[in-house]
Amino acid sequence: MDNSIIKNIEELKNSKKRNFIESFEVGINLKDVDMVDPKNRIAEEIILPNGRGKDIKVAIIASEEMRLKAKNADFSYSLDDLNNFSDDKKAFKKIVKNIDFFVAESSTMATIGKNLGIILGPRGKMPKPVPPGQDPSAVIDNLKKSIRIRSKDKKTFHAPFGTLNMGNDELYLNINTVLKRVISRLDKGKGNISSAYIKTTMGKAVKIDLGDIE
Repeated sequence: MDNSIIKNIEELKNSKKRNFIESFEVGINLKDVDMVDPKNRIAEEIILPNGRGKDIKVAIIASEEMRLKAKNADFSYSLDDLNNFSDDKKAFKKIVKNIDFFVAESSTMATIGKNLGIILGPRGKMPKPVPPGQDPSAVIDNLKKSIRIRSKDKKTFHAPFGTLNMGNDELYLNINTVLKRVISRLDKGKGNISSAYIKTTMGKAVKIDLGDIE
């Protein structure tokens, strides 16, 4: 696979080396979109075909039966824990900082929304509900390969799509997936994007050609 975006990725990989593995992210600038209207805002959860390239932390809040099935969850919280979180929101805020995604038994969602939504909602971390009795493992596996994009009311927003140690083709397929999803949400498709850039954590921003998005 060879196109200009892959060449842009290679260019960034050849930049100054850091003492940690940098992430790649894409910046998207919209045009002719009324971001004041909530229906025009981008709020997407996207499974990257080649994963994030880094360890993504997923927590589950559920009954003991469901938590026993969730062997791939990084953190596991009981219904008693949920009540404690509701009583001590300051402590819960500290926990949320270290967790990328939450999964919750659907029967707990009303309580979570009422008592913890004020913390989880603004951070884009409201749990993905799982019906009682269902094995949540597949949901958790998908979340470990996922990103959430939230433009809020801004015409410029960013999304991670991998890390420096991933292959060029892997990174291209990831960014292609992200941009295709965003484009599909826009009334005029690519016509609503004024420009898009990719960069590494500490690197410069490089403009990419949307014509190479398949």
